[in-house]
Amino acid sequence: MEKEYDVLVVGPVSLDHNIDYLGNERSEVGGAVVASGWAAAGSGAKAAIFCKLNPEEADVNERFEGIKADLYWKPSAHTCSIRNQYFTADKEKRACTSLGKCDPFRFDEMADIKTKMYHFAGLVYGDFDGELIRESAKHGKVAVDVQCMLRHVEPDKTMAFHDWADKKEILPLIDYLKTDAAEAEILTGTNDRVKAAHMLHEWGAKEVMISHNTELLVYDGEKIYTCPIKARNLSGRTGRGDTAFAGYINERQHASVEEALLWATALVSLKMETPGPFRGCREDVAAYINEFYK
Repeated sequence: MEKEYDVLVVGPVSLDHNIDYLGNERSEVGGAVVASGWAAAGSGAKAAIFCKLNPEEADVNERFEGIKADLYWKPSAHTCSIRNQYFTADKEKRACTSLGKCDPFRFDEMADIKTKMYHFAGLVYGDFDGELIRESAKHGKVAVDVQCMLRHVEPDKTMAFHDWADKKEILPLIDYLKTDAAEAEILTGTNDRVKAAHMLHEWGAKEVMISHNTELLVYDGEKIYTCPIKARNLSGRTGRGDTAFAGYINERQHASVEEALLWATALVSLKMETPGPFRGCREDVAAYINEFYK
């Protein structure tokens, strides 16, 4: 019998060089696909991961060792690599430099993997194109973290955010859209998160999540839902948006917007207390909800 997954998390792994505001450097294999993949698996989804890298530069099996998900990957001429220089303790301000870019993803590379939902967890513009999203939408639900449609590698290798040229054509294909507050403002021109969520929905995205360091917000076309982040420390802040989005879209397949939002917010609050991807399970998130959200 052919295997079908609840979710296929798609994206490049990244060789991350993170330098904190005190100058301490930590290098690791990261990327949105790592945080999202672990969060999907930890939420109990029947998950698969499809990533790309140069196997001589990074060990993908080691990064996903122990994960309750199936791993697929294809070689790329280069592995995505990003240097993040943080300027503040809360990691809200940073400068990003591209040290390498992954080959673009194509649908035919993953056409044999059957899934109910495609979660596009990219890092820079060019990872995914409109054609990939159009084709995926014919085969399952589509979830997109908009970062990879806005973050461009400039000629001098710095990274800058620009509006998404094809947004009005592609948003109607998207079941779940995730942005953070800054990205929402680039897309819509407003810093009012509620207004931005309404606009993104009007342009076609069926459910919109906007993350902020104080809360997660979701709009489903009928009502705005919010839930506060309650992390007791920020040592695991890297990957919070990816974790929240993966938690939400996977819980949403069998729960209401409100229930899925509570789940995602508790999941990301718990994850933010420990560096690295979420390595817990459903029971851990349920216990966190009972302790901090009841």
